[in-house]
Amino acid sequence: MKATGIVRRIDELGRVVIPKEIRRTLRIKEGDPLEIFTERDELMLKKYSPIATLDRFSKATARSLNDLSGLLAVICDTDGILHAVGEGRKDLDGKGLSEEMDRILKERRSYIANASEGGDILPLTDANEEGITAQVIVPIVAGGDCFGAVAVLSKEDGAKMNEHEMNLARLTADILANQFE
Repeated sequence: MKATGIVRRIDELGRVVIPKEIRRTLRIKEGDPLEIFTERDELMLKKYSPIATLDRFSKATARSLNDLSGLLAVICDTDGILHAVGEGRKDLDGKGLSEEMDRILKERRSYIANASEGGDILPLTDANEEGITAQVIVPIVAGGDCFGAVAVLSKEDGAKMNEHEMNLARLTADILANQFE
């Protein structure tokens, strides 16, 4: 654990303000759930990710999506890539989400793009992954809350995503969403 040198007092209702700089650095937004851990005299707050609690299940789901589609399959929560399976996974695994992905998740809308047809390929991560030629992104929504997204990506020249890939991603997102209902 790293000391920040910032000290805050607890108010009469037991609240503590997390400084704006720390919230920005850790990508904590208003309404984000935080999990509380204690150990002896230490208190730790951790951003809560419901999808991360389904680690083995979501990883197996990504693997199945890759097997069915033959494409790079990605599962992310609202902060970063949790699982990437297929060719090019090393470019994505564990990376934080881009502002464009944040927007897709906030709007809770599916997205499809084919570079061969002039579509805009959205970067999934801050690292601006190279070579993606086609993509489908489907948010994982349960009970009105967005928990993350499922993406299917191709790096093949002239690749085109269509309703088949959209339906596979939608089915995968629905399976994951049903775990929270």
